[in-house]
Amino acid sequence: MTEVVEEIKPRRGWLLGAVASAAALAGAGWAWFKYTPQPPASGALDALWQLTMDTPEGGSLALATLRNKPLLVNFWATWCPPCVEELPLLDRFYRENKANGWQVVGIAVDQRDPVVRFLGKMPLQFPVVLAGLSGIDLGKALGNLSGGLPFSVVVTAGGIIAHRKMGRVTPEDLKAWALLR
Repeated sequence: MTEVVEEIKPRRGWLLGAVASAAALAGAGWAWFKYTPQPPASGALDALWQLTMDTPEGGSLALATLRNKPLLVNFWATWCPPCVEELPLLDRFYRENKANGWQVVGIAVDQRDPVVRFLGKMPLQFPVVLAGLSGIDLGKALGNLSGGLPFSVVVTAGGIIAHRKMGRVTPEDLKAWALLR
């Protein structure tokens, strides 16, 4: 009887190890699938080009006017600290690269009054439009599955999404993006 018990113990350990490994692999696979950015829905850029959005100054901007040139779209809000921190970098990127055809648009997922107050303290040279909470849905259509901020999308002159970034942009991101066309 002791021999039988001694034979079962190694098999049980091997079996438990195999089951634990399979569970770990399944969990890792699910996490990869769930949290890997997925491509935007077909036609997301077409929907973007159809929009005309209000500006904080009281005018409007047809986003189709930004088509056919490299474009950096940045979703932000005044209540989002990383968003506010990256805006000076984005403004400098715009100033340094607009002569090369680059455009930047800030889509404020915010209300008009806080945006107006914010821009009074920190003016930006690139255009800002107001999306309110519908900006979250627009961001999701462009590949921001979590709906978090800040979120940036780089669109080539040919109308292809070249890069999406969830979270604050870095100077290294901007240097790499400046090389895109």
